[in-house]
Amino acid sequence: MSLRGEIRNFILILLGSLALAFGIVLFLAPNRIATGGTPGMAILLNFLTDLPIGILMLLINLPLLVAGLKVLGKSFALRSVVAIILCSLFVDVFGGILKFQALSQNTLLATLYGGIAVGTGVGLILRGNASAGGTTIIARIVAARSQFKPGQVILVFDVFIIIASGFVFQDIERALWSLISIYVTAKCIDTILTGTLSEKVVHIASNRTALLSQKIIEHLGQQGTILSGTGLYLDEQKTLIFVTVEARRITVLRDIIRENDPDAFMVVMDAAEMLGRGHGI
Repeated sequence: MSLRGEIRNFILILLGSLALAFGIVLFLAPNRIATGGTPGMAILLNFLTDLPIGILMLLINLPLLVAGLKVLGKSFALRSVVAIILCSLFVDVFGGILKFQALSQNTLLATLYGGIAVGTGVGLILRGNASAGGTTIIARIVAARSQFKPGQVILVFDVFIIIASGFVFQDIERALWSLISIYVTAKCIDTILTGTLSEKVVHIASNRTALLSQKIIEHLGQQGTILSGTGLYLDEQKTLIFVTVEARRITVLRDIIRENDPDAFMVVMDAAEMLGRGHGI
């Protein structure tokens, strides 16, 4: 990777580590709310042993990183080392040295904003082609040596953390709040990685594709693609229009189809990620 690309990765890792540390120190740990992965394990162990959360994160992550070195690759592993050290350092500096106090004692606010901060941090670190460690590394190792998918492995560990938080904090409500925190974190990670696109992907099956294409360009100014295929009956030819449209303009597209080909079939789906032609990086 080019020097410019590595600088971009480091900036993302730095910002992500700061966000993750803020989420733990300012919201989750003071309110005894666990999150997923290594931070969640460290919060629970901190409650039991009173050791600094950052050091616990480091102790958990580094052995896992060494074990997963072959699976992760050298470049990814090196960036992950940087991310793990920065996360652990910032957590202990903010919480142990600078003595930052919780921004809110309200459990709901702490759960939501803590989940958002941690999710944003993990998402930025992943965008920087690195890992914050913990269950991500374990998931990759297990997935490489078994039929289980990484997402399934991470889910198992998160469920374990949720159950463990109920026993450690001796409060079932803390486990339920932790579940909400993990959900918010996961949604924020997805948002950081795939974006918040307002576009919809539309497939239109029609016998009047030329007419509809002309109307779509005239009224929406959208460029699309015409796809040809065969129906379930082998002699039945099908033609599809593939186009992306802003969600707020779907009604315009629907009116175009109704007026020009009432027999057309339209399928609308969310666009998870778009790259090229002005979209993405």
